[in-house]
Amino acid sequence: MRILVIEDDSVLSEAITYRVKRLGHAVDLATTGSSAETMLQQQPYDLILLDLNLPDANGATILNHLRQQKVNTPVLVVTARDQVDDRIQLLDLGADDYITKPFDFGELEARIRALLRRSQGQAQDVLEFGNVCFDHKKCVIRIDDQEFELKQREFRLLEIFMGHPTQVLSKEVLMDHLYSFDENPSPNVIEIYVARLRKLLSHSNIQIRTIRGLGYLLEKQVLEKQLLERQDG
Repeated sequence: MRILVIEDDSVLSEAITYRVKRLGHAVDLATTGSSAETMLQQQPYDLILLDLNLPDANGATILNHLRQQKVNTPVLVVTARDQVDDRIQLLDLGADDYITKPFDFGELEARIRALLRRSQGQAQDVLEFGNVCFDHKKCVIRIDDQEFELKQREFRLLEIFMGHPTQVLSKEVLMDHLYSFDENPSPNVIEIYVARLRKLLSHSNIQIRTIRGLGYLLEKQVLEKQLLERQDG
């Protein structure tokens, strides 16, 4: 997933960026309100981490502007304000969650997982499609009762497919979710990752099908037995 971190403190922003990238997500960093606005105009994000105290803007103003524009991207506010009234105001403005400074990075990661999961309509850390089970928290894939591990990019690519089953996803959309502005991947990198995922999914009853000229589609396989039954029927 692609996440925008809006934070002007160099030490904290570096730490947050490191932790989020370690989870396998693409991260863009904005240290001012103006740079954040520019990035938001250029690129849709799966999640925004928003500090309220920016050198040229109030984070609450940015949040309010987003919601006025009908941008529904989940926003996790990072704030030093711990008063109940402040938290109520943030939630009323459209924040999806908040975390107060200083915070534990384990809690930050858990809140990120929860917001990304919620944005995909999932209530649990486990996502299932066919006989494939995707565990966000443990970062493992289970096919029936067997566990498989993937490299981070492949894991996040499968996460995108699992979050949008039976929906055609173009290479451009997949690239936008996987890579940040400072990365310059090869144009055929998605093909490479898809090929690796197909090798893994050959053990399952789902597949990634190429839709020529449009992109890729995650779908359940129609087994040969089912085809024969349909023909006999």
